[in-house]
Amino acid sequence: MTQKTATKPLTAFNYVSFDVVGTLIDFEAAITGAVEGIAAENGLAIDREEVLVHYRGARREPEAGLFPDDLGRCYAGMAAAFGLPDTPELRSRVVEAVGEAAPFPDSAEALARLGGRYRLIAMTNARRWAFEKYEAKLGFPFWASFTTDDTGTEKPDPAFFRKVFAHVEANGGAQGEILHTAQSQYHDIGISRQLGMTNAWIERRHGQAGYGGSIEPESFTEPDYHFRSLAELADAADRAAGA
Repeated sequence: MTQKTATKPLTAFNYVSFDVVGTLIDFEAAITGAVEGIAAENGLAIDREEVLVHYRGARREPEAGLFPDDLGRCYAGMAAAFGLPDTPELRSRVVEAVGEAAPFPDSAEALARLGGRYRLIAMTNARRWAFEKYEAKLGFPFWASFTTDDTGTEKPDPAFFRKVFAHVEANGGAQGEILHTAQSQYHDIGISRQLGMTNAWIERRHGQAGYGGSIEPESFTEPDYHFRSLAELADAADRAAGA
């Protein structure tokens, strides 16, 4: 773990907000697994990182839809790039595979520990239908949850975060009591810093080059806390509380 010297201690927070897809849920494995499976059925082998590069590029396009529904459109671009068949059935197959993406191995246990100390808030760019699947696999740990269906926008739009602030304040809390936790520099870490939040970067791709399936930020934001897994954050919270 690394942290900035002037960062609030972990005992100063009453809430921990989370990006879900990429931080708690391994969406990259779901995308690459689905596309690799289609390629294998057609006698082709493809590179996983290349799949993520094409997905990342598609997500930046102006017509990008909501996650994971947009995986059908994204798959069409991948199919053209890799010489794969493109049918409505295959597009739906990729969407469904990502809707069923699994948690990282440490996610559920770490959330259970953190939930004993903080109120946990989910903040996801996924549709509500997909989030409900993810939440069940995570053990229903959240005090509150916000999806694109609820906010009408996607992170890094500040309006998404302000919806969360308003909910916390309506329930007697304050923005300064929230620790925002995420893996995406583009969607979460940069904007949370701009909004004055304390943040924790979960570097899920530590040891790997590039940004994988996440959009690259214009510039890197040094986080307040830096962990390589969610379990490391839970461990740090236990130590801070003297457990």
